[in-house]
Amino acid sequence: MAVAELSPSYTKTTIHSSSSQLSSLLSTHLSNRRRLSPRSLSRTQNGRVFCSVVSNQVQAPVAVQSEEAKKKPECYGVFCLTYDLKAEDETKSWKKLINIAVSGAAGMISNHLLFKLASGEVFGPNQPIALKLLGSERSFQALEGVAMELEDSLFPLLREVIISIDPYDVFQDVDWALLIGAKPRGPGMERAGLLDLNGKIFADQLIMLILFHASALICLKNAPNIPAKNFHALTRLDENRAKCQLALAAGVFYDKVSNVTIWGNHSTTQVPDFLNARINGLPVKEVINDVKWLEKEFTEKVQKRGGVLIQKWGRSSAASTAVSIVDAIRSLVTPTPEGDWFSSGVYTNGNPYGIAEDLVFSMPCRSKGDGDYELVKDVIFDDYLLNRIRKSEAELLAEKRCVAHLTGEGIAVCDLPEDTMLPGEM
Repeated sequence: MAVAELSPSYTKTTIHSSSSQLSSLLSTHLSNRRRLSPRSLSRTQNGRVFCSVVSNQVQAPVAVQSEEAKKKPECYGVFCLTYDLKAEDETKSWKKLINIAVSGAAGMISNHLLFKLASGEVFGPNQPIALKLLGSERSFQALEGVAMELEDSLFPLLREVIISIDPYDVFQDVDWALLIGAKPRGPGMERAGLLDLNGKIFADQLIMLILFHASALICLKNAPNIPAKNFHALTRLDENRAKCQLALAAGVFYDKVSNVTIWGNHSTTQVPDFLNARINGLPVKEVINDVKWLEKEFTEKVQKRGGVLIQKWGRSSAASTAVSIVDAIRSLVTPTPEGDWFSSGVYTNGNPYGIAEDLVFSMPCRSKGDGDYELVKDVIFDDYLLNRIRKSEAELLAEKRCVAHLTGEGIAVCDLPEDTMLPGEM
């Protein structure tokens, strides 16, 4: 998945991510009050829009039907009303409203995520938001249902909701873009074919929340006016899963596990880094002495957790994916705890690790809480870790060649060495 921050509310950038499903988060932050100027977006015909501004629960002023709302098609309930925020005592300490676009908004992940956003859990108790939700013709009725549930929840911070099947409407003037969901792989479809199919979708939408790091690269290349550093691919769910497995093995609660990195791609070449991870402040290898378990069983458990969940649950993860998106955003808008870091798929140009440039690659990051991040320099490597990182790097270079026609770099050549799709993504 991926998160994108485009507003001046934070001075720098934000994140995106991916889960065991075909969903990812990509984040983009536009500073200096720049706004999106989509070059490749074509306006969808007959796109329908809901506009909503929700009143404050504590002291709601008299509602006035605005001229803008009157022009909105199929407006209903409190979504048709406009309120003067300045007249409400409760809102005087609030920050400037931020606009958040969410694609795949009628899906299961969004069904968990949207209510976390609206509640203030993500951006804080004094940050009002507007949600701009993108669906499809097939999902539009479900999207109406999502808007109704948001309406019925009476979130004080949720001031506006717009739903549409037109990406031009949804992504125009947004501060954050959370691009969730992608087309799953069907029977007989090769990984290269899926990269091409989803890559075209993401290129059309300009900014995306996406599972594949290669698709995040496509978004980056198709949005030249947005700093490359503002794009993130979600690997936070993988990081959370790694922390859980290390905690179980050490017999501690997972809040005792820190400094966990997921290196590389969101695939079976991903590298859960136990060399730099810590448990109760101690190196993992000093707490868990079974190196064979760390190198094999631990890594495979992290990689295949989504597949096991599907076997138990009958579907891909949704709630835990939404939680990981929240974690990823909060890692960018709150200062990183001293000495710790978090994982995010970010642009490799200028990285200190010797990883090939012009890729989106998951690496350890720190943030001051302003939306920006810096890569962590105080990490160590051994031969095992380096070899695993190189394998994931080679895969991402092959994926980059496979989508060259979507990044403006010539004719695509797909020479993917093997099928490394994570379980649950078919």
